[in-house]
Amino acid sequence: MAKMKWYWYWVSTSIIFRLILIYFPNNLNLSSRPEVATPLTSLRRLAEGYWLKQSSISPYSGSMYHGSPLLLAILGPLTVIRFEGQPEHIACSLLFVIADLITAILIRATGQKLHLSYKRSLKSLNVTKLLETSEEKTEVEKISGHGSHESEILSAGDIAAFIYLWNPLTIVTCVGLSTSPVENLMIVLSLYGACSCLAPLAAFGWVLASHLSLYPAILIIPVIFLLGYGPDTPPKKLFRQQKSESNANDLVIQNRFSWRPVVHFILWASFWTVYVLVLCSIYLKQYGGLSEMFKRTHGFILTLEDLSPNIGVLWYFFAEVFDFFRDFFLIVFHVNILFMLLPLAIRLYHRPCFLAFIYIAISSMLKSYPSVGDSALYLALLGWFVYELAEMQFSFFLFCGYVGVTLLSPVMHNLWIWRGTGNANFYYATAMAYACLQIILVVESVSAMLQHDRMLRKQLTT
Repeated sequence: MAKMKWYWYWVSTSIIFRLILIYFPNNLNLSSRPEVATPLTSLRRLAEGYWLKQSSISPYSGSMYHGSPLLLAILGPLTVIRFEGQPEHIACSLLFVIADLITAILIRATGQKLHLSYKRSLKSLNVTKLLETSEEKTEVEKISGHGSHESEILSAGDIAAFIYLWNPLTIVTCVGLSTSPVENLMIVLSLYGACSCLAPLAAFGWVLASHLSLYPAILIIPVIFLLGYGPDTPPKKLFRQQKSESNANDLVIQNRFSWRPVVHFILWASFWTVYVLVLCSIYLKQYGGLSEMFKRTHGFILTLEDLSPNIGVLWYFFAEVFDFFRDFFLIVFHVNILFMLLPLAIRLYHRPCFLAFIYIAISSMLKSYPSVGDSALYLALLGWFVYELAEMQFSFFLFCGYVGVTLLSPVMHNLWIWRGTGNANFYYATAMAYACLQIILVVESVSAMLQHDRMLRKQLTT
């Protein structure tokens, strides 16, 4: 009971903190920051598209709105709701707060499922030293008087949920009138559904996330692994090394790929895809239909039409490249993401949730219009593996780097755009540093996870 009170206390505090920031004048102008709101996630652009729709004009007229018609139908009416004495777009802000809360709850629930599954796998391998060590450490802290209630309840799921709720990047995304909280919710919903072996829920989240942002489509690989193999486990070959008959049943269970939930997922994904496309075609019946939608949404993402500054690395590159080479480099950058999928899937198929974290981090680094909301999600998912990645190198350097880039990016943008004492290179330097930090995070986290697997193999053979 005390554990739940402690958890909900901090959850409630994070919600209250968001509500306080919402009532600041103009939401601290975060909605105008290129790090927070992109051409795809800006609520201001969505409000403009809804106004065009209400004026019997295509919402994709001009170059303002490039999001989903479903978001336009759901969030559009909320943008025109006004309450006397209340901040602008208060209804949408409250919806984003609720989305953050649900996302954190799903992250915590998924983390708990991962922990239970991984603990069961270690017991089946008779590798209980890690569990015994952590339990003995907790008992020593209690006896010495240095233990606390927090040491008992800080599971990986709790840590991941608190990282998501209290990460400054998550907070500014929620307060900054960006639709990223909705996209993050759909991604986490898909992973939660797959981890719980709920094919309809996993398919629903995956289809909507891919529809809203396109890049989550690559998550179909870890979702299928989750449904087929179950949550993260040690490498499969460790189970094959078990000779005793007591572990024979566990060996069969851990190495068998279940096709039934995968087939259900494919069928449900097909159903949800058709359902979403039908709704979009009805909504855009008078304005070009689905062809116009794909051209203005996914086509806008792939062709990188808007070169306004953001925290990514593509806008500056394509602003300088010759038009003759533009199509070639567009293919190079987009295919670069696809090239990484298969090698990572082959090496990390036994850890589908960690594979999903890596895929999200890579797409956040190379996507056309990134925002800090993307980083907020994968940094929270990193909390699922806080104990497996305890030996990861450069952790302090990465923490300081993220803090430094977060503080320097607005400064450099101000010097360039408003003060006139800098140029685009000032702001792009922070974007390059941000990309390098993400590369180091991906490389070091994968190395630390592989090192953890090698440690398990060593304990099994000794």
